[in-house]
Amino acid sequence: MKKKVAAKKPKEKASPAKKPVTKPVAKKATSAKKPVKAKAVVAEIVDDDSTLAPEQAAPEIGKAYAMPNEREIEEEFGLNDEPTKGLVPTADSKAITSTSDPLALYLADVRKYPVLSKEEEQEVAKKYFETKDPEAAQILVKSNLRFVVKVAAEYSKFGAKMIDLIQEGNVGLMHAVREFNPYKGARLITYAVWWIRGYIQEYLMRQYSMVRIGTTQNQRKLFYQLQKEKDALDAMGQSPDIALLSSRLGIPEDEVEQMAQRMSGRDISLDRPLDDDSGGTLMDFQKSTSDMSVDERIAHEEELEFLKEKLKEIRPELSERERIILDERILNDEPLTLQEIGEKHGITREAVRQMEVRVMKKIKAKMEELK
Repeated sequence: MKKKVAAKKPKEKASPAKKPVTKPVAKKATSAKKPVKAKAVVAEIVDDDSTLAPEQAAPEIGKAYAMPNEREIEEEFGLNDEPTKGLVPTADSKAITSTSDPLALYLADVRKYPVLSKEEEQEVAKKYFETKDPEAAQILVKSNLRFVVKVAAEYSKFGAKMIDLIQEGNVGLMHAVREFNPYKGARLITYAVWWIRGYIQEYLMRQYSMVRIGTTQNQRKLFYQLQKEKDALDAMGQSPDIALLSSRLGIPEDEVEQMAQRMSGRDISLDRPLDDDSGGTLMDFQKSTSDMSVDERIAHEEELEFLKEKLKEIRPELSERERIILDERILNDEPLTLQEIGEKHGITREAVRQMEVRVMKKIKAKMEELK
């Protein structure tokens, strides 16, 4: 059955041969259009000063269960084979009833998939890169689903349902798997996180719409940074009042207050119990994704070192003031606002913003080399 399917599906990819040398080339030529659109969206989100592409492909919103189903995986990776056991809930897994919490069921299911070691991931990723083997693609997707949950949780306070954020992030992960080049030296999640964030951010922008968020640069900046600033002030034991938020963000108080009112949506409780036998909470799940094993911590440190090396390569291309942006805003654990950097170095806030845009463009160009 497998040979029969393999003969049918590559026909759509314009490459019937299964040789590892020719197939990746044909794949790239066929899928050239789609990545261009997706990249444009990610770039616009990062720069935060341009219009989102409304035609960007997106999955159906509001499904009861966020695990990528066979149809979605089939469309992304050319599957037309028997369903992969465990990819979606089956009769063997925990029964899904009308009263079950879909998020809890999803998290319980995701825990079943172990994270691959660096060596295991390299082996599987190379197999998919060279042969486009759908089973290899599924392994890569499933072993990284928990990381999508972790990224999605960062956006859970924007008023969207957590299950929808995860679903969007999963689409970004599948896109990243399809485009990932394992011979560049980075791990998959290092590359995939750009796509995961991009798809989630675009979904949020669609949900809120520019009418609710606003069209000015300040309003778009507020949308992404207001909750982050509130959390930072809470952590420092300070009350996140409008005046203080306005000062930290360098944005007028009336705009901060308006956006705070617009964003008062459906926050998800991280302390609510999960509807499974573990008795845990969503917060426990978040901790479990960060409490890495020794091998995972080593791999994570290697990824950070890899990224630092890439950023060091950018430094010679930056002016003295652009390096200030890199150090004090992009690489800083507690990034300064545009206003704070401007006051500190005696330059205008707008000049700082323009420098940040230039630096981010150079960083994105460097990160493209990871492909």
